[in-house]
Amino acid sequence: MDNSKRWIWEQEQYPSFTFDSKLINPLIQKATLLQGYLTAFTGVLNKEELTKKYLEVLTDEAISTSKIEGEHLNRDSVRASIRKKLGLFNLSEAATDPKTDYLIGILIDANTNYEQELDLERIFGWHNALFPTGYSGFLKINVAKFRGEEPMEVVSGGIGNERTHYVAPPRDALDDEMKNFLKWFNTKESTLVKAAIAHLWFVVIHPLDDGNGRISRAIADLVLSEIEQSKISKLYSMSSAINKNKKSYYAILDETTGFKRKKDKSLDITGWVEWFLSTLIIALENAQNSLGYILQKTAFWDKHRDSNLNARQTKVLNKVLDKGIDNYEGGLNNRKYVAIAKTSTATATRDLKDLLGKGCVKLKEGTTGKSSSYIVVVPA
Repeated sequence: MDNSKRWIWEQEQYPSFTFDSKLINPLIQKATLLQGYLTAFTGVLNKEELTKKYLEVLTDEAISTSKIEGEHLNRDSVRASIRKKLGLFNLSEAATDPKTDYLIGILIDANTNYEQELDLERIFGWHNALFPTGYSGFLKINVAKFRGEEPMEVVSGGIGNERTHYVAPPRDALDDEMKNFLKWFNTKESTLVKAAIAHLWFVVIHPLDDGNGRISRAIADLVLSEIEQSKISKLYSMSSAINKNKKSYYAILDETTGFKRKKDKSLDITGWVEWFLSTLIIALENAQNSLGYILQKTAFWDKHRDSNLNARQTKVLNKVLDKGIDNYEGGLNNRKYVAIAKTSTATATRDLKDLLGKGCVKLKEGTTGKSSSYIVVVPA
């Protein structure tokens, strides 16, 4: 290997990426099992719960994929945009932000229209949706077209202390780069490894002035959705899991694409594929736990639909059940009830006594009197 060729795309056999299947296969098996588990859940949840979960996951995905790039979205605005796209919007809600609307459109397209071919027109359409004004912040950029002639560098650090993490292929190589990428993408069978490679390869090419990360994640979602054959979008957010491990995300990209790439590993991307699949597994496990809470909540209300609970009690119980009874630290007590229901201490005491009598909650072992703490009772 020529050590002067620092970046992965400069290697002679690029883009013939390699990886160690023995290290990757156990992760593939685990992720596949979890995908199957979540797919099965879509047949168990009712339409209302499924739509609610879809809205929640799509909200997290939109906020997280933007946050990874340092852009912070308003959660209420994101939810309003999603409700608008799903036909659930009503006149009492605040007006949506067009830019957020466009981002939601990209995510829904990537998560549902996976049977459509990926081409430059679609990618440029996504890019235009990310930057509808033609600006990234205060900087005017090329929108819905390849980046300009100037070198594309990923740099960190202040003036005088700059560190170049990556330099992308030159502008005159982009036509061939994208032609090769799209041909591979549209002919390669959709697998978990394909999702990992597609994400990485698009970042390696870095064909756009800005938005490469968000679009690379949308492309990976396109593959994952095709594997799962889901027409309602995924029940988990990959970007949320990436955002929680953002430092490791950028670190593994540095190690794989050039800045810290091991000189004796040339086109070996085992580390990246391992990281991608491990992060996917985290996202799937988080979703599995969350969906478990939905089943608990459904079972609870099936049992207590005729218990004549008041609005305060219903609000408090839903708050606990949405978070998961095992995650509600310290259990439910009078003080927390007052805070959630926005009521008086005396009313909270009466409500909790009523819930105890109806079998909705039970006294937490070892607590009594003013220190009483309660656990919501979920049917087995």
